[in-house]
Amino acid sequence: MHRSAPRLSRILACAAVPVMLVVAGCSSDDGKEKAESAAASASASAKPTAPVVEPAKFSELPDPCKALAKKTVSSLVPKAKAKGGTAGRSSDVNARAGCSWNGLDDNGVKGSQYRWLDVGFTRFDSDQSLGSGAERATEDYSKQVAKAQATEGAKKLSSAAVDGIGEQATAVTYDLTKTSEDFEYATVVARTGNVVVTLTYNGAGYAGAKAPSAADILKGAEKAAKEAVASVATANAAPAADKDTGSSAPKVPATGKSSAKPATPSAKPSKSSAKSTARS
Repeated sequence: MHRSAPRLSRILACAAVPVMLVVAGCSSDDGKEKAESAAASASASAKPTAPVVEPAKFSELPDPCKALAKKTVSSLVPKAKAKGGTAGRSSDVNARAGCSWNGLDDNGVKGSQYRWLDVGFTRFDSDQSLGSGAERATEDYSKQVAKAQATEGAKKLSSAAVDGIGEQATAVTYDLTKTSEDFEYATVVARTGNVVVTLTYNGAGYAGAKAPSAADILKGAEKAAKEAVASVATANAAPAADKDTGSSAPKVPATGKSSAKPATPSAKPSKSSAKSTARS
């Protein structure tokens, strides 16, 4: 009897071992799954998200033939053939548009003065794969400056940054001989937001007339370029009516008189209240 008791204890102890191992194994598997799940979550959150592209500042272009004041056009091109300008061809005037003016001011025996003015607008939308409208416009701005600097046959070419015209602007001036006459040229390339403005102004003297000075041509080009840049903001200005709600401020009658009726006078005090007031 005494020998069977220790033997029974050993049997029970051996029988308990597999159960403990099973429990330990389940606990180990559960911890492993949790660790793998946490690692997967950390990996997913660590993945870089696509950068948000800045929205384009301007969504519209101005009417190029109305971008410059009539007074400006008449002073730069005194005898313009078409005072309203000649619009350039474009498949999408909201992305690319231009207008030009030219004319010959005939002064008889004193010769003639020829002037030519051209303004062009190019707008860029923001694109997730191509970049923001401002970034794309900056690239085009550099290309347009380089294009002006590479004008074939240009002489006395000079380039300089210009302040006060858009966010960045460059003026390129040069001489160019055409039709046996010496022309003075000035091209101003400017960027405002996601729009690039390229304005070129040139002139020459015919039949013995003196050619315009390079300083005058540059001054006229800069003045016109500044107006053209300002016209972009004007074209995108919010109207008086709220675009989102369609509401607008109430209109004042043309006569200037208020349509509201005068306030109704208060009721007369009763006799009893009048007497009370007199006594007090």
